Amino acid sequence: MSVLKVIEILANSNKSWEDAAKNAVSEASKSVKNIRSVYINEQSATVKDGKMDNYRVNVKITFEVG
Repeated sequence: MSVLKVIEILANSNKSWEDAAKNAVSEASKSVKNIRSVYINEQSATVKDGKMDNYRVNVKITFEVG
């Protein structure tokens, strides 16, 4: 039986929501090992001069403990 833990991370990208999610996992993996999944909880973006400027995601990352 394994024990899993979930953390919540906010990340952004100037390219896309997908890239923002990849950034979240990449940054989390620097300090968290055994990442098993990522759940996109929320997406938002900022707008500048009538165009989407910055993509933001709120993700839940699940990893195995122990």
